[in-house]
Amino acid sequence: MSQWPSTKAPQVLSAMIQIGWSVKREGKGSHRVLSRQGWSDYIFAFHDREEIGPRMLARIAKHTGLRPEDL
Repeated sequence: MSQWPSTKAPQVLSAMIQIGWSVKREGKGSHRVLSRQGWSDYIFAFHDREEIGPRMLARIAKHTGLRPEDL
């Protein structure tokens, strides 16, 4: 079993903001560009009602430094 639980998109975005990411720009629809000092910008492209599964959370973590305990 994965260490990542399925989680709603707003909770993931909130956790990313708590670890230092900020919304740099919001596009139309679901796209948000996030930035953090020392990291490349990350495009967060999930609707608020969407649930993000364990595999996608692991991918997000690889690019953003998010950890399961941050959720």
